[in-house]
Amino acid sequence: LKNLIPSKASPNFKFVKGDIGSADLVNYLLITENIDTIMHFAAQTHVDNSFGNSFEFTKNNIYGTHVLLEACKVTGQIRRFIHVSTDEVYGETDEDAVVGNHEASQLLPTNPYSATKAGAEMLVMAYGRSYGLPVITTRGNNVYGPNQFPEKLIPKFILLAMKGKPLPIHGDGSNVRSYLFAEDVAEAFEVVLHKGEVGHVYNIGTKKERRVIDVAKDICRLFSIDPDSNIQFVENRPFNDQRYFLDDQKLKNIGWFERTTWEEGLRKTMEWYINNPEWWGDVSGALLPHPRMLTMPGGIERHFDDASNYESDLADFPPAAKANAAAEAAPEKPAIKFLIYGKTGWIGGLLGKLCEKQGIPYEYGKGRLEHRSQLVSDIVSVKPTHVFNAAGVTGRPNVDWCESHKAETIRTNVVGTLNLADACREHGLLMMNYATGCIFEYDAKHPEGSGVGFKEEDKPNFTGSFYSKTKAMVEELLKEYDNVCTLRVRMPISSDLNNPRNFITKISRYNKVVNIPNSMTILDELLPISIEMARRDLRGIWNFTNPGVVSHNEILEMYREYIDPGFEWRNFTLEEQAKVIVAPRSNNEMDASKLKGEFPQLMPIKESLIKYVFQPN
Repeated sequence: LKNLIPSKASPNFKFVKGDIGSADLVNYLLITENIDTIMHFAAQTHVDNSFGNSFEFTKNNIYGTHVLLEACKVTGQIRRFIHVSTDEVYGETDEDAVVGNHEASQLLPTNPYSATKAGAEMLVMAYGRSYGLPVITTRGNNVYGPNQFPEKLIPKFILLAMKGKPLPIHGDGSNVRSYLFAEDVAEAFEVVLHKGEVGHVYNIGTKKERRVIDVAKDICRLFSIDPDSNIQFVENRPFNDQRYFLDDQKLKNIGWFERTTWEEGLRKTMEWYINNPEWWGDVSGALLPHPRMLTMPGGIERHFDDASNYESDLADFPPAAKANAAAEAAPEKPAIKFLIYGKTGWIGGLLGKLCEKQGIPYEYGKGRLEHRSQLVSDIVSVKPTHVFNAAGVTGRPNVDWCESHKAETIRTNVVGTLNLADACREHGLLMMNYATGCIFEYDAKHPEGSGVGFKEEDKPNFTGSFYSKTKAMVEELLKEYDNVCTLRVRMPISSDLNNPRNFITKISRYNKVVNIPNSMTILDELLPISIEMARRDLRGIWNFTNPGVVSHNEILEMYREYIDPGFEWRNFTLEEQAKVIVAPRSNNEMDASKLKGEFPQLMPIKESLIKYVFQPN
């Protein structure tokens, strides 16, 4: 909104915050404001983002354009509709081409962004021909200059250089681009608006091309820093066009020409960012080598650091614009909001009920963990402060299922969990990950009945089941993510003794049980603690069990005492158990002293069983 301050004095200026995808709003504005001219700049424009969340590009660039065109058709009052497209719709230009793409060249887009812009152009052309709308399309080279959001190459490089950080270059930096200074481009649109011929396309371009590596070196020179030590080569985009080259003679024929030299424009741009370093607030996400959707305008709301000055600058804005601007300028610190995965799971379902009980806003994720783009879409739409992962494959009716469904188990437990952790990391979100402690078994250093439990830093030693293998594997990989809090749950128990996933419910229905002590998790006590851990921004690995161990027989004795006085059961040995199960089971004691230190009120397992499970029943 601060970019609009220079326009505030114009009598024909008014800012309305809205979505071009809202047909009702667009129709209403065209009629009530007596609009006769539209210059359609609104779009998702960053190629990197289109690889991460292409559906947003279709929604904004194609559907949004369609809504505008339909409103123009219905109201019948538009004299000029300027549709702003891009040089990327032509696709890649041959490296040795000496003549640029002219306006009648074939459209051959190569990435989701340019494909949506080409699709929008087709709609514009169709409405011009079918309904006689007075449309004009422009296709421009890269634009740079003051006030630009730092997702784009030049402001990104300038801000990184100001911070003393390396300039990331995709691939080898040999890709060639043409750059136009923003003031020159604004003049081009003025010429097209007043002199352009309806139904025509105009290229807005320059013959002065530069390799990306040369742009980086020029910026290094402006800051008097060594290019060799300040340029960093990073992984390339999935597809990165080598060159875009335009023939701009048609626009020159109606009176436009480029005024600003590269050196002058780059100097002006650098000076503006040096004088306005906090203009965009926190843009750390946009400065990543491969930014994703949430860091862009329209993703998360950013704070203006100089809100007081900004508000005074807006004193003469129309009331509606002032209200919107003030809301953008100094929003309250957002309350917590959870995005939860595992809606149909036991823990995920309980988490939702806990959030309702505590008045915490939450939504369940709609995406599947193995589809990263769906996870990013969830994050963008929900705008959570924390993400809880209670999704995973444990097998039905038990972990033996995983032995014959290994690919499916890997897809969710390993790939899916890493997808979510990585997406959360890119968007600055803490992920609370419900993992398992079934990755250990009693050994010589941790013998049964010794009271010596496995600590958070101990290496998993149980590989008897494929389920446990995948969980140990992903836990090790998650150590590389500093935004993850891993909670090792074991043999979860809740007060709902009718739930077939409840450990007590399971063993009370078995014909025979082994009698061996284990660490366990009383969900009624520990799930609220996991929410508090999120509030405290706790990270790393935590043994998420009650202190101490309890044996199967001890649990069933409590069951008989509190629930069913006539209950009986029989024991069998681990060797006998092995004959009726596919995969061995993990048995261990976990050291819960780290969790107890953070939450001193945490009850020992047997006391917690009585208080939270048996007495209420």
